[in-house]
Amino acid sequence: MTFASPQLLLLLLLVPLGIVAAGRIETRRRARAAALLGAGTSAPGGRRRVRSALPGALLVTGFVVLAIAVARPHANVALPRPEGTVMLTFDVSGSMAATDLPPTRMDTARTIASTIVQRQPPGVVVGLVAFSDAGIAVHAPTSDQADILAAIQRLVPARGTSVGQGLLSALDAIEKAKEDTPADVYSNRSGAPAETLPPVDPASDASTVIVLLSDGENNERPDPIAMAQEAADRGIRIVTIGIGSAAGADLDLDGFKVHTQLDEATLTQIAKMTGGSYHAADDPDGVEAIYQDLQPKLVVRTEPLEVTSLFAAVGLALLVVGGALSLAWSGRLP
Repeated sequence: MTFASPQLLLLLLLVPLGIVAAGRIETRRRARAAALLGAGTSAPGGRRRVRSALPGALLVTGFVVLAIAVARPHANVALPRPEGTVMLTFDVSGSMAATDLPPTRMDTARTIASTIVQRQPPGVVVGLVAFSDAGIAVHAPTSDQADILAAIQRLVPARGTSVGQGLLSALDAIEKAKEDTPADVYSNRSGAPAETLPPVDPASDASTVIVLLSDGENNERPDPIAMAQEAADRGIRIVTIGIGSAAGADLDLDGFKVHTQLDEATLTQIAKMTGGSYHAADDPDGVEAIYQDLQPKLVVRTEPLEVTSLFAAVGLALLVVGGALSLAWSGRLP
């Protein structure tokens, strides 16, 4: 257990001081009672001693629990919850500066990706991978829309294109996120396998989808078709969104004229291999297709949970019970 304000635990030092003060008050009270009733007054019996001590013990325990509550305790709790994962795999190669989709392909892709995040249903986490000639995991899957939207807006065109590396990075990010799920608890995972698992049916992992936003052009290893097969073997569906036009556009890259155009064939093949679907950038059904077949599954995440309210409730209950017993048995508070 951890505490948000551990310094407030010093309040516990007041408890023994209170016990000593209460003991002295009780001693004086009994002395006055003995003087009034006469020196022959017998000591209280066993039941009466319990009745005399129990309320005070409850009150002391209540004060201890409340002092702990003031320090805002946190406990690591394994919480089951439904969860799906969407990995936005974002092409940030130089060709994304082309203007065949005005104002640029990059701006169009950012708009589509932001729409996907804003339509994120409850229980679904969204991650982001940006790739040019190397895949870079920009943001791990999260339910915080503001973080993902900010990361999307920071993306700018960079160098060459490695669609395969982007897909590989997305797969690795998904596996890393799944490793946070404790084995054999509300999950079909049983820890890291000692060897490569046999392939599963494409799209059999209904709780996970990769969204590839790209013009499909590839000039770096690894082979994007091979990476699509890897995703298919893991049961992960890839929805591809074509960013660009068939006519294409000319780009001036460091003094070299380069013609870039949308490679629909490659994007369609990637989607088909994994049980996903291909959509053009202006297809209104593209975003809907992402969440249409997504089925969150029940997983367990160990998270710090503030339990201040629980401690406060128990502390107050002890004080109330202790005070009520004292009033009922002796007609006064301890």
